[in-house]
Amino acid sequence: MSKVRDYSKLARDILDAVGGEENVINAARCATRLRLVLKRSNPQAKEKVMAMPGVITVVETGGQFQVVIGQHVGEVFDEFSKLVKMETNETEEGNKGTVLNRIIATMSAVFAPFIYILAAAGILQGTLIITTLLFEGFAETGTYEVFSFISWAPFTFLPIFIAITASKHFKTNTFIAVAASAALVSPTWAEMAARITSGETISFLGLALSGTTYTSSVLPPLFLVWILSYVERFLNRHMNEVIRPLFVPFFSLVLMVPLTILVIGPITTMGAVGIANGYNFLAENAPMLAGAIIGGLWQVVVIFGVHWGVTPMVLANFDLYGRDSFQAYQTIAVIAQVGAVLGVILKAKSQETKKVGVSAGITGLFGITEPAIYGVTLRFKKPFIFGCISGAIGAIVASFFNPYYFAYAGLPGPLTLVNGISSDVPSSIWGLLIGTAIAIILPVVLIQLFGFGEDTAKQVTEVAETPATAEASATLVQEETIVSPVSGKVLALNEILDDVFGSGAMGKGYAVEPDGNNVVAPFDGTVVMVAPTKHAIGLRSNSGIELLIHVGLDTVTLDGKPFTVHVKDGDRFKAGDVLTTFDRDMIVAHNISTITPVIVTNSATYADVLVQPNEITDSTQVMLTVVNN
Repeated sequence: MSKVRDYSKLARDILDAVGGEENVINAARCATRLRLVLKRSNPQAKEKVMAMPGVITVVETGGQFQVVIGQHVGEVFDEFSKLVKMETNETEEGNKGTVLNRIIATMSAVFAPFIYILAAAGILQGTLIITTLLFEGFAETGTYEVFSFISWAPFTFLPIFIAITASKHFKTNTFIAVAASAALVSPTWAEMAARITSGETISFLGLALSGTTYTSSVLPPLFLVWILSYVERFLNRHMNEVIRPLFVPFFSLVLMVPLTILVIGPITTMGAVGIANGYNFLAENAPMLAGAIIGGLWQVVVIFGVHWGVTPMVLANFDLYGRDSFQAYQTIAVIAQVGAVLGVILKAKSQETKKVGVSAGITGLFGITEPAIYGVTLRFKKPFIFGCISGAIGAIVASFFNPYYFAYAGLPGPLTLVNGISSDVPSSIWGLLIGTAIAIILPVVLIQLFGFGEDTAKQVTEVAETPATAEASATLVQEETIVSPVSGKVLALNEILDDVFGSGAMGKGYAVEPDGNNVVAPFDGTVVMVAPTKHAIGLRSNSGIELLIHVGLDTVTLDGKPFTVHVKDGDRFKAGDVLTTFDRDMIVAHNISTITPVIVTNSATYADVLVQPNEITDSTQVMLTVVNN
């Protein structure tokens, strides 16, 4: 996988590959995946999307076309959302899949947008646990109280978070959904519920109310918004448009809030409690079996993208009992895949494999294992199997110590181990530490003894190979030189006033203060991106070097007026071809810098990118030397 920077192009390419806007029923995202529900599947779409720069892999499961992108999925989803107006598809039936698939898709769409908020709150709770252990009396301070209520706020008002995301998923008015869900966590209702629990009878229209509270609840607000979507559509169809803006919210609220506290809330709460108790029965009566199943198979569940389905059960455990063992075993499974990646890094001779492993291992430290799975462990097969075996053994050993999490972890992993500390169950953290030690060490040992297998993933050059790229790959040399696409005064990147380019975050390269008006091709290759405002162009050489030429620093604000682009996405070109012409005087007249960064955006895939120490350059002068691994 190569890095992607042009998120709008990637979004457009994905949309085209899956059949266009008319074939998309729904689109959502989670921490690493763009999740699409399509009317018709296209057998060729998967291969096309997998070949795109920035895509890790594609998984078709649960009635969804899941594009695994990684940490930039949010940017791609934002661009994709601009291209697909989901409200135009709400009456389409399409292929909605089985009930189970639709439930899992709903859980993903609802929880993914705010999972990092819950994760941040969980980390804060873990930090408070550590601090109170280190500093006696800290729990009695006002500082502790402030941080404590901050950490609990997202969970206390969880129904409101759910109302926001669920309203978008079910295509209903977000403000009505929030108002109805806010009523569920109203302090007045909490006080009424406490009176009912203590024995007082409170009725609504003659019907006795139950003492169910809804702070930290999942299913009641979720079902509330789901049913609200039908109620709202019914009211919109049958109500005069003059009174609709006022009375649709009015009737929605006076119907849905009482219906929830009378029927929906008690029933769905019983369902969540029942599922949680079913798992807890297994964990308490056969802890080794529970540990083996979760520690060994959790990452298999992650592959198919159905892991969001357990979220209501886990949150129910924390709400009811203040602890949960599922996330304890889940953490060990995550760490086992990180251990498998570490084993590959230590065993591999290829520098490219090591680099991919380091990147994947770092994301694994934050509880996100898709890059580790698709980039390393599943790619070589053996490491994934060793990781699952090690996760199962680690969780089985940990099960002897009654491991629990006492604070919710949005993304269970190494950083959330402190959530297993409690003075009430002191053995818990020891079980977690022993289990995770096994999960890290055992796959490393197994990989050193038995190897990590053959690379089963297609290489980038296999995906869309042309005769030119085939010839280039056959004659690959150790070093490749690139002439400058722009003539003028040469500047180092750290000399320009731009944090992104100047920091090197985009890749290695240099900048030019142009003395001409042309951008010429520095090598033979293909155009991979032309910015909509024409100020930037992305190129790929026949050997795979990706070069970004960004004319001016803030020229995006000129809406393309100074630029004439002579090529389009996908065009092939020869070295020396004029790619773009720009009016340098017009740019200067708008008080905008003409300084033009020239960046190798996939620098990380090479051993080094060297910049020649020239003060002045033109389109015949070598400026970059790319050193292959």
